[in-house]
Amino acid sequence: MEKSDLPGGPLSGMVASAVEYMVDAGQRSVLFLDIMRQRGDQYREHVAQTAPHVLQYAAELIIDGRKLDEPVNYALVRIIPSKGVEIDLERRPFVVVDPRAGHGPGIGGFKADSEIGVAMKAGHPCYFIGFLPEPMPGQTIERIARAEALFIEKVISLHPKADGKPCVIGNCQAGWAVMILASLRPELFGPLIIAGAPLAYWAGVHGKYPMRYSGGLLGGSWLTALTSDLGAGKFDGAWLVQNFENQNPSNTLWTKQYNVYSRVDTEADRYLDFERWWGGHVNLNAEEIQFIVDELFIGNNLAAGKIEMSDGQKVDLRNIRSPIVLFCSKGDNVTPPQQALDWILDCYADVNEIRAYGQTIVYTVHESIGHLGIFVSGGVAKKEHAEFSSNIDLIDILPPGLYEATFEAKGEETASSDLVIGQWVMRCEARTLDDIRAMGGNSPEDERRFAAAKRVSEMNLAAYRKFVQPWIKKMVTPQMAETMRNLHPLRLQYEVLSSRNPWMGAVKTAAEEIEEKRKPVAKDNPFLAFQEQMSKQIVHALDSWRDAQEALSETIFLNVYGSPALQAAVGIDPNWESSRKREMSAEHRTMLEKRIAELKSRVGEGGLREAAIRGLVYIGSARGMVDERSIEALRRIRRDAGGSRLTLPEFKMLVREQFFMLLLDQQGALAAIPKMLPEDAAQRLAAFTMIREVLSASGEITGERASRLQRIAALFGVEAGEGTSNITPFDPKAKAS
Repeated sequence: MEKSDLPGGPLSGMVASAVEYMVDAGQRSVLFLDIMRQRGDQYREHVAQTAPHVLQYAAELIIDGRKLDEPVNYALVRIIPSKGVEIDLERRPFVVVDPRAGHGPGIGGFKADSEIGVAMKAGHPCYFIGFLPEPMPGQTIERIARAEALFIEKVISLHPKADGKPCVIGNCQAGWAVMILASLRPELFGPLIIAGAPLAYWAGVHGKYPMRYSGGLLGGSWLTALTSDLGAGKFDGAWLVQNFENQNPSNTLWTKQYNVYSRVDTEADRYLDFERWWGGHVNLNAEEIQFIVDELFIGNNLAAGKIEMSDGQKVDLRNIRSPIVLFCSKGDNVTPPQQALDWILDCYADVNEIRAYGQTIVYTVHESIGHLGIFVSGGVAKKEHAEFSSNIDLIDILPPGLYEATFEAKGEETASSDLVIGQWVMRCEARTLDDIRAMGGNSPEDERRFAAAKRVSEMNLAAYRKFVQPWIKKMVTPQMAETMRNLHPLRLQYEVLSSRNPWMGAVKTAAEEIEEKRKPVAKDNPFLAFQEQMSKQIVHALDSWRDAQEALSETIFLNVYGSPALQAAVGIDPNWESSRKREMSAEHRTMLEKRIAELKSRVGEGGLREAAIRGLVYIGSARGMVDERSIEALRRIRRDAGGSRLTLPEFKMLVREQFFMLLLDQQGALAAIPKMLPEDAAQRLAAFTMIREVLSASGEITGERASRLQRIAALFGVEAGEGTSNITPFDPKAKAS
């Protein structure tokens, strides 16, 4: 007898492992099907609601957009804080605008660690702008913008003592909508946080992000018009969701479901929570989706400043006066960094022009998070969104320019750690447009290709509307359109596995019995390891297929629309180069010249407070960055000698004026400081001490900053200290003498 045949030998052990695995796999299969049944039932319950959403917070309706003079299916609600969360009604409110990209509302408040959650933890009142599944008749993108303006006006009126205008967060498709509104009504907004939002639709690099080629490969937006006509004037958002899913077939076809199957005992709740949002498809009016595709996706008219409202007002992103925070990721294949940031290159020639428009732009680029993770990931909410929420005042008072937000984990060795609000130290580091260009972008040849695709789209759409659309509209009835929506594959996958399927009743019964006798397989079972290896092979095969498809799509687009014959046929000059330089309007130039003259004439005006801020800005600019610890320390200077406190807008204006005075005439602005100071030496010393404390809050003062500190000390008529190397980090308990 062979040793392997003996009881307890390797063969019997393998048989036991196989039996154990088969029992577990069978149980998991039934439990997995039951989770799919629950998903289907949840879907049916969700879509049956009048106002379905996935917000995890209680909310109070403030304005129902359906009751406005120009009705829309949007609504403004106030988020009711959870128990134990204290809100300071004098802090600026946050308004989260959810994306209407095929899914229902609520993703910004999907978890406790969400955009809404971290803003409330920072003490800010929170509001949410969401929408209903069905658009109102005649609803357009412009009408929605006017409604959202009314919503924000209402929020402002509810917080008359707030220390600043509302901070508005626009996720994904809501990002460009917020930017459009902020350019039309800049007076309504505090800082804007634009997360994962495409703003420059043609931008990208070869070999990545093929979604930008879709419009050209489909022959333009005629297919959008056809889909809307087949929907009897409505565009089914499920098609947009399917576009997202097509970008990652390994996750859509395998990984998402396999993760539930392989972790069936623990993954059900998380999976069902997400699927409740993912399956909540909504509709758009034909006019809405056509605007989005023609003006934005294919036309790229937002960044170019070519969108015009019905009253003739043009959408120019340079009109925005509030700080803009742009959050994107290298792992986002829907909105890559180029599409999130390259509008800056379209609008401004250099950083000085950004400053000439009084604009502050802060961007941060995550290394790996995917598109949905920007809004859904708890890790991102705890880090980036939490830091933006906690330090929104820092961003609001930044001098105009271009910055990158960076984050460093707080540790035991972190200087002035008491001044760090969260677990990360946030810095805003000065950047130039070359830093954005270094991420890659289009060549002149690429720009001509996209311009050709735009022309082809316009021609195909015109032909469709003239020769085909009238016939389609006559054929399609609302009842036919509703039937086609219900038969969409994404909807059927929920319906087929719901309890409406009589077979799923047996699955439910079997799952209940299995839960009582559940026998999970051991983690070291060799067959479980083989299962994991097979899963990896399936993912690799699907990813390889996707990569091949994407490479083919790019090759087709580049060759078809790069054809000199096609470009000539549609009127594209083979020597044409897209000029990113947009001329400053005569009105703005006149206003700018007037403002420059005014600032120069007032360079000697002001007192100790203005002199202190001027000195602080002069020294701090040598470092090219602003640290949250310095801003926390800077709050002391927001009180004058009598104890009165500047409002945040007043303080922001003071900082900006001193910054521009130094920018226009640094030597003249510095020379004027002694005349602005009081004769009282103690007051001058107290102000200088606070300057030094603010600067040392983020670390030792060395190099050029130390030299500038010495110069300011001389202008203040005080001693800077025994050598700049002896200037120690800021002690938050210290008092200015």
